[in-house]
Amino acid sequence: MTDTSTSPIRTDGGTEFESDTAVEALGDGRFRARISTAWWIVMGPNGGYVAAIVLRAAVAAVADPARRPLSATFHYLRPPAEGEVDLDVTVERSGRGVTNVSVRMSQGGKLIVLALVALGTRRDGTLEFDEVDSPTGSGLPARPDGSSIPHWSEIPARPVDPERDIPMRSRYDMRWGFGSVPFSGEPGSSADTGGWLRLKQSPPVDEVVLVAMADAWMPPIFSRVDHQLAVPTVDLTVHFRGRPADPPGPPSGPEGPDAAWCFVRFSSPVSRGGYLVEHGSVWDSTGRLLADVRQLAVVL
Repeated sequence: MTDTSTSPIRTDGGTEFESDTAVEALGDGRFRARISTAWWIVMGPNGGYVAAIVLRAAVAAVADPARRPLSATFHYLRPPAEGEVDLDVTVERSGRGVTNVSVRMSQGGKLIVLALVALGTRRDGTLEFDEVDSPTGSGLPARPDGSSIPHWSEIPARPVDPERDIPMRSRYDMRWGFGSVPFSGEPGSSADTGGWLRLKQSPPVDEVVLVAMADAWMPPIFSRVDHQLAVPTVDLTVHFRGRPADPPGPPSGPEGPDAAWCFVRFSSPVSRGGYLVEHGSVWDSTGRLLADVRQLAVVL
C-alpha cells in the first residue's frame, strides 16, 4: 500500500481540473487565478470549484507537504464572473501541529469568498476508530431498502446532453446509486441521494479534488420536490478524513482506475424559513471515509 500522508498537492497540472484551479503566486501571500466557464452551473461557477481554487491557494501559501488540510469553511458573498480573481492568504497562526489560515477571494475589488482553513500534520499512534454505520459491511452506506451499493461499473452512465445539461456536468462521470428522479415528486420521496462520482480527467484524489466533489452532486432537495428550484450556497464546511489508500495508477481501461471513483451521499433533513441544511459524506472505492460535508443554502 502506498503511503500518501505527505504527498504534495499540485498547484497546477495537466488535467483540466488542475489547470482550471491553478493559482499563480505573486508574493506576500497573494495569488491570482482564473475562473473558467467550464465549471458553470446556472448563474455562475459551481461553489465546489471555487472552493478548490481557494483551498489550493491556502495549501500553496503554507508550502509544507506534511501539513494537509484538516478543515475548510467557505462563505460565499457573491458569485464571481469569468476571468481573473485575486486571493489573499494570511497565516493567522502556525503551531507545532496545526496551521490556521484565512483566505479572501476578490474580483474587481469586491470580496467574493471568505474562507478559514486548518492544515495539520499526521499524528500516528493516537486513538483511532471508525464507527460509521455500514449495514452491508462494505464501509459504504446501504440503499434505503437495505441493499448494497452496486459497483460503479455495474451502473450505466447517463449520457451528457450539451443542449440541456449545465457545463459542469460534462466534467464529471456520475453513476446514480439511489434517490428519486429529480423534480419527479414521487410519493414518499425524501431529500436523500447518492452515487459514484469522479472527474472525467481524473487527477489523484487529494483534498482539493475532495472539496470540489463536496459540492458537485445534485442537491438532494431535487429528489423531494416536483418543480425546479435553485439552492445557492451560503456556506460550505468540509472536514477531511483522509485520501484513498492507494493513488490512481495507469488507467485500467476506458473507465479508468477504481481509485479515481468516490461514492457520495447527500441529504437535506431540514428546510425552514427559506434555508436548508445539507449533510454529505465522501468515501473512496474501498469504503474508506474521506470527507464529511455540511452546507447552508438559500431556497429560491
